[in-house]
Amino acid sequence: MSMNAGSELPRFFRVRQKFARPRIDDLVARVHEELSVACQQPIQGKTVAITAGSRGVANVATITKACVEFLKGQGALPFIVPAMGSHGGATDEGQAQVLESLGITEASMGCPVRSSMQVREVCQAAEGFPVYFDQHAMQADWVLVVNRVKPHTRFAGDIESGLMKMMLIGLGKQRGAEVYHQVIQNYSFDRIVRSVAKEVISRCRILAGLAILENAYEETADIKGVAPELIETEEPKLLRQVKQWMPKLPFEQADLLMIEQIGKNISGTGMDTNVIGRKKNDHVAIDGDSPDIHHIYVRGLTEATHGNASGIGLAELCHRRVIQDMDAQVTRMNCITAGHVTGAMIPIDFETDREALTTVCKISGYKSPEHVTAMWIQDTLHLEQIECSEALWPAAEQQGLEVMQPPRPLEFDSSGDLISWF
Repeated sequence: MSMNAGSELPRFFRVRQKFARPRIDDLVARVHEELSVACQQPIQGKTVAITAGSRGVANVATITKACVEFLKGQGALPFIVPAMGSHGGATDEGQAQVLESLGITEASMGCPVRSSMQVREVCQAAEGFPVYFDQHAMQADWVLVVNRVKPHTRFAGDIESGLMKMMLIGLGKQRGAEVYHQVIQNYSFDRIVRSVAKEVISRCRILAGLAILENAYEETADIKGVAPELIETEEPKLLRQVKQWMPKLPFEQADLLMIEQIGKNISGTGMDTNVIGRKKNDHVAIDGDSPDIHHIYVRGLTEATHGNASGIGLAELCHRRVIQDMDAQVTRMNCITAGHVTGAMIPIDFETDREALTTVCKISGYKSPEHVTAMWIQDTLHLEQIECSEALWPAAEQQGLEVMQPPRPLEFDSSGDLISWF
């Protein structure tokens, strides 16, 4: 099953998966409806800080503007604050630029955007560390916390990434993010996020939370307004719902997962550990993690990640262009702040895809190339269509997966790189 002269590699076929697809048609109406129930405080004439994160949240500009319009309709004076820890190079201008890249500007939102890395110390948490909060949000009469609820890439529990993490890491800016990631080495993430959120809710005038839920196709599946006193009890319910909608790989084991691109707009770790099965260990599935992927090969970075290759350390192999396109300083700062220094480690790199894939076949065990199990994905968000090596054909038939293209040799260009199908 040689693909080209002098190179024996497995043939690949393409399958299509189908996932649940709940969607909201009228986002603005839903935002207004949910906020009208969740916001129970008098806000006429009051300033309200609206949080805006850096993740690739679907329809984030539309949802954020809908929040602005709702608050204005209630006679409030809204403004937007970046709530993204150390992202954007941990600078005022950098974080404002991240929001601009998402379509969130003063002109588009119709309200001020106040970006600052300065924080104020709110109090000491019960565990004995300081609680920090964005200075502009601290000066506001009220704060509306807006964020997507989804599984965290490193921590597992009833509360992972969502409204409470936004109050902890996002509004804590770089200073808070560094402290909290340090403290998490001594206490569980669940304990710290609950401890900090409790103090923030009681001391920082949280108006409400607006939780965004997405389906497997990166579409807004639901939006829920949550009163501040209910955030701790409601967020776990929302997380359980999101986990049911999450996309996943079709097979539980593979010698190789080839990823076309990783980036911060895809996941906090560049590639979602909930998808690749490496949530508890960078290089192996342990303690119930699934799937079991032996080697990961990364072909490139997304344009939107701007050189931030955080999470590249989870891969064993990568194309040389990943190293060339990586902003080492930004990547290191992000991983150090997150307390995940191994996420910035450099995998072995290859000048061509052909060399990388040939190597994978040699290190996949005592088997011929046609028996190597492999999957090739665009990224960990887009899992509807997947290229699979021919060794997975029986498993695909057993699952009844839709086959879009039969087994065929991969195509390379004259330099030895794959001709991408994405």
